[in-house]
Amino acid sequence: MWTKAEMRAFRALKTPDKIQRFLDVEIAYNKEVDGETIRSPRRVLRDATAHCLEGALFAAAALRVGGFPPLLLDLESVRDDDHVLAIFRQHNRWGAIAKSNYSGLRFREPVYKTLRELAMSYFEHYFNLEREKTLRRFSRPVNLARFDRVGWMTSEEELWVIAEHLVKIPHTALLEKGAERRLSRVDDRLFAAGLVGRSN
Repeated sequence: MWTKAEMRAFRALKTPDKIQRFLDVEIAYNKEVDGETIRSPRRVLRDATAHCLEGALFAAAALRVGGFPPLLLDLESVRDDDHVLAIFRQHNRWGAIAKSNYSGLRFREPVYKTLRELAMSYFEHYFNLEREKTLRRFSRPVNLARFDRVGWMTSEEELWVIAEHLVKIPHTALLEKGAERRLSRVDDRLFAAGLVGRSN
């Protein structure tokens, strides 16, 4: 169960964009490699730090408090880290909230008709330090209500079960066969823009 102070903090995050601003401003980027810690939303709020998956869990919990289902979407890459989004639906369109070390991999307004459109909106901004565009696949939505049995919102334990589930579920390819070989490198301006605010 949430404490009164925790509930006040989450209830103050009334809209998806407020949740994103809170993640950007109040929660430091967790420099540990994803998977060394998988904090619950309670621990993220207390420790004021989160990496990608921890940030998505926090955003999903905040969305749930605000009346949305707690949904995650996993983006799968090559030669790069995967990325996890908390997704939401407004006016029959999809949007996303995310914590990232790259400026272009965060918030998306709810303007996307399909989850494929939403996932593709990250494509040009999803690159590694070798300037390769690395996004390849996306998952189906995962409703975190399935993990209520382990108390995912307030657990003091590492949430390995969620990370393992995201790895196991089917993912859908974003690129047609042969397209990967034709991809260009990220140009200087997009590369520099993506690294704005990056935590080394």
